[in-house]
Amino acid sequence: MPVSPDFTSVYSHEWEINFTQCAPNGFLKYVDLCNLLQLTAAEHSILGGLSFNDMQAFDQAWVLSRIRIEVDRLPKWQDKVVVKTWIESLQGSSSIRNIEMYLDGKKIAGATSFWVVFNTKIRKAEALALPHEHYEKFPDVHSTEIPFSRINVLKETYEIGQRKVVLSDLDIVNHVNNTKYLEWCLDALDVKLVLQKEIKTFEMNFLRELNLDDEVQLNVDLVERPEYFSVTKNGKVIFALVLERNS
Repeated sequence: MPVSPDFTSVYSHEWEINFTQCAPNGFLKYVDLCNLLQLTAAEHSILGGLSFNDMQAFDQAWVLSRIRIEVDRLPKWQDKVVVKTWIESLQGSSSIRNIEMYLDGKKIAGATSFWVVFNTKIRKAEALALPHEHYEKFPDVHSTEIPFSRINVLKETYEIGQRKVVLSDLDIVNHVNNTKYLEWCLDALDVKLVLQKEIKTFEMNFLRELNLDDEVQLNVDLVERPEYFSVTKNGKVIFALVLERNS
């Protein structure tokens, strides 16, 4: 699609929190927080001519490589939040995008994310084939106190479970959706930690893709703080997560 006449380099979208997005405590699930942040980024890419359909003309898609999310508070059912996003940098095969969530005009969460252009046929990264000069870049405007990082995956962990990738885990790129990894890990945590909204930050690295019927192991190191999770396949780390608590 051509660039929309409504396109702006900084984009905002209002969302109303519905009951399917809420945990038993009535507040937005952490997984759905991630979904709303990424849905807003997707809306921005549609307006700017960099949507999934636009990129599929060149067998390309954006895939998430790293993200750090800092949470001050979570919205609850029927709250209306505004999510704002902009591009920090975009060159070659990668882009840094910042995203913030506001409630009643106050920032309640921020995310900084690193995306890679992925060829969906050869399953490798490559330079973006579409023009993006109409996007103003904001290299000095950040949404988190600390940038995303490369997580140290050389940690001693113990296995706490196994999974086999099923159809509901897959997304439009035909691999496990990034929020599924977070969901798997959060389901392994103490319920009170999640429902009492004790998670302050979470940072995720996506190192390799998983496909239908892949069998993986969920591993954890809960001794040291911050807490560390990994998903492995045949001894190789596919995904890493670091969680920090409020207390």
